[in-house]
Amino acid sequence: MSRLALPYRVPPASAVEAEEWQLVVEGENTPLPEAIGDWDYQMDLELQRTVRVDLPRIRSGAGLPDGARLTLAAVWTATGSNLRGAVQRVPLSGDGVRTVELRGRLRGAELGGVLTLDTVLVLSRVGSTVPPFTAQRHGALLWNDQSALRLQGDAPQFPMSVVDFARTSFPDNAAWHLQIGSKLSAAAMGSLLLLVNEQNETVTEAFKNAAKPRPLDRAVLSTVYADCARVMVEHALSQEEFVDEADFPADSLGATLSNLFHQLFPGSTIHDLRLRRDSSPSLFTTEVQAATGIFQEG
Repeated sequence: MSRLALPYRVPPASAVEAEEWQLVVEGENTPLPEAIGDWDYQMDLELQRTVRVDLPRIRSGAGLPDGARLTLAAVWTATGSNLRGAVQRVPLSGDGVRTVELRGRLRGAELGGVLTLDTVLVLSRVGSTVPPFTAQRHGALLWNDQSALRLQGDAPQFPMSVVDFARTSFPDNAAWHLQIGSKLSAAAMGSLLLLVNEQNETVTEAFKNAAKPRPLDRAVLSTVYADCARVMVEHALSQEEFVDEADFPADSLGATLSNLFHQLFPGSTIHDLRLRRDSSPSLFTTEVQAATGIFQEG
């Protein structure tokens, strides 16, 4: 837990007892992992944690009057979307030790990258005059705790939508299609979209079960990942500005493609790989397949 140098008294850290965050999947709680390898933007996250707050010790340690009101809140921030929101806010008043169950459901479409969860205890209202060096402003921080969950690892992640291909220009029997923009300096979030055919139940079920995939689901997700990686690498190599010396903006399409390239082909240059693709396209496709580790555990 981080502690800030604040210009007012703060209570002892032991006055708040916070259990670890739990990931709720199909009604079952599991400890929050460091990363979710099969996560995608279609997957919402349900989170829960229990926090016990000793109100008398909090007020005494911070020099606050008995009538001071507090608020326990959990806030999320996602680097992939640059969005921020509240998981839950719980007002605290009265006396004794309060046990609070923080729980919230986060929309996958708003997440991505590294998800940071900040749990904070703040001052809501003092109610009377306080001595010097005592918190008195609304929102003054008294305690905080931070956890992180990586939602984007080695696999390329991008927004996903389930649509009926019969209503589109795509072949009715196709299972998925990756839309990818041509402007490498554009934001990756707005340049990539995985479309899944809702008529293909095998694929749609695999994404629904991505948090707890069955063997069949793992095989499908592995295939989709390998195919999307191939499309992204081939698309990158078809762009003249995609070169070894390029410096793309952070979170741009070019940066995403460059990161994927170096993950799949460490030690290789873009120039060499482009020559290999041009000289033997079929062998190049097989190299990408091998690099993605299709059907391999982990």
